[in-house]
This record gives sequence, C-alpha cells and structure tokens, in this order.
Amino acid sequence: MDDNQHQFSSIHSGSRRGFIKKAALGSLAATPLVSQLLAAQAEKVVAPVAPLEGRLFKTLKYGMIKGGSVLERFNMAKEAGFEAIEFNTPGIPIEQAKAAIKETGIIVDGTVCGSHWAVRHSDPKPEVRAKALKDLKTGIDETRAVGGSTILLVVGHGKDGTQEEVWKRSVENIKLAVPYAAKNGITIVIENVWNHFCYDHKGDSNQTAELLGKYVDEFNSPFVGLQFDIGNHWKYGSMGDWIRHLGKRIVKLDVKGFSREKNQFTKIGAGDIDFTDVRKALIEINYNGWCAAEVGGGKLDRLKEVSANMDKAFGLSSK
Repeated sequence: MDDNQHQFSSIHSGSRRGFIKKAALGSLAATPLVSQLLAAQAEKVVAPVAPLEGRLFKTLKYGMIKGGSVLERFNMAKEAGFEAIEFNTPGIPIEQAKAAIKETGIIVDGTVCGSHWAVRHSDPKPEVRAKALKDLKTGIDETRAVGGSTILLVVGHGKDGTQEEVWKRSVENIKLAVPYAAKNGITIVIENVWNHFCYDHKGDSNQTAELLGKYVDEFNSPFVGLQFDIGNHWKYGSMGDWIRHLGKRIVKLDVKGFSREKNQFTKIGAGDIDFTDVRKALIEINYNGWCAAEVGGGKLDRLKEVSANMDKAFGLSSK
C-alpha cells in the first residue's frame, strides 16, 4: 500500500469510527436520562467568563495606604496582594521610594500628576498653562527616577471655555511635553474623568467614547495614551463598549465601583457596573497591564478588602 492509499485508509477508517461513535451517542441521547447526563457534563467544561489571570496586575494609589513610613506602606501594599504603587507627583520622596522598592520588590508602575485639577493645560491664562507644563515635566523626571513608565494626566476642564477652546489649548500645551516624555521613556496617560470634556456631563448613559478616542489621536504619539477609569463613566455609557472603541489607546486602567441606581461611587464590584462585559472587552482588545484601585483606602485590613474586591471583579486568583 503506497502513502496515498494508507492516508486514505486511515482517514476513511477514522471517519467510519467517528460515524459509529456519533450514531451510538445519538441513540443514547434519545433517552431522557442520558440527555441530562450529557448536558451536565457540558456545563462542567464551560470555561470561566473572560479570565484575566496573568494579564491584569494590581496596583493602587499611594495615598490610599494610611499610616507609617514609605517602607511600611510598601509592605502593607505587598501583604494586601498588590504588586505596585502609584505616587502623586511632583513631590515623590525619591530616595525613600527607591529603598522601599529594593526592600520589598514592590515597584512604582507609574504616577499621577497631582496638580492637574488646579493648574490646568486648558486654562485661558498662558502663565497657568506654563506652570501646568512645568509640573508635567517635573513629574516625568520624578517618574523616571523611581522606575515608573507612565504619568496620569487630567488634560483640562470644560469650565475653561468651549469644547473647541479646551481641546485646542490643552492639546497645544501637552504636545510641548511629548518629546520630553519620549526622551525619558515615559508615557502620558490621559484619564477619563468628570471634567465636562469629551462627553455630555448632563447627558444619559448611552454616550460613546468617540470624542475621547479622537482627542487621544490628536497627539499621534505612542507616548500619549489612556489610563482608562472603568468606574468614572459608567454613568454615561457602557464601559465594555468604551473599552472596545478605545482599544490599543488604553495603556493602563483605574477602577472603582459606581451605582447608576443610586448615582454614586461605590466599592469595587458593589455597584451595577457590568464587569462581565468589561472582562470580555479587555480580552477582546488583548489588554495586558496594570489596573490601579482608586477608592477609599485605609490600613491593612481595608487594603486586603480592596485587593479581594479587584480579584472578584476581574476573575483573578487571590495571592
């Protein structure tokens, strides 16, 4: 028998066996008991919905950790199950942070520009925008000094003018920092917040992320992206759909809970955010990266609770 005949014989034999097996199962499945057993078996092999284990990593804001030295706070974060911390900048205690990183193995994955609400890139006054630019560059320096890769930024506020004015001023000012960020290997990550910009603050829950996506695209740089906050805009739209639309623009995540019914922020997972759809969307865009808790903090017991809430929301195993 040549190779072709042997191959045909094997395929034919396998097909015949498969047909006999299917026929046998078909006749068995005709009985109610066997049908129930087969259905039960099928349920057992269903995989968990959109698991993010090994793809999503937990960090938190430094200010959430209450009490103690920098080292003690790092140790609390580690014991609670976090792998990184995000400082506010300017003002990081750089040498203490470096020592805590070395001692604990907890890293600083990124920072938050601490002055961005009060000193805005969209401010009508040139001197205020100049100060915002200076703070952003200082923040980039400090972020690099402690080994971070991103600096979170609120780009402006709708109260500074029309959407067109806020858009133009903030883009022009932030663009001045982009080459500096690139040179230092730091990505500027824009957070979606309640700043009356790129969404209708008085609108309903059917809004999309189209304007926010276009705003990020204005920079046309791999060093400008998003730290997308899952809780902040649930009031205004589907977080799963926003994630799908924003796609690769999302560099990192923030998370908190929100209840549309009560119109208030909640603990992670305690509101009515559709985290099942959020997990599916993150898998669809192939998200791999950090997610920062941004909720009320406390001492170790509270931090453990936050960590456990994140595990449940994202389908992570407790560590």
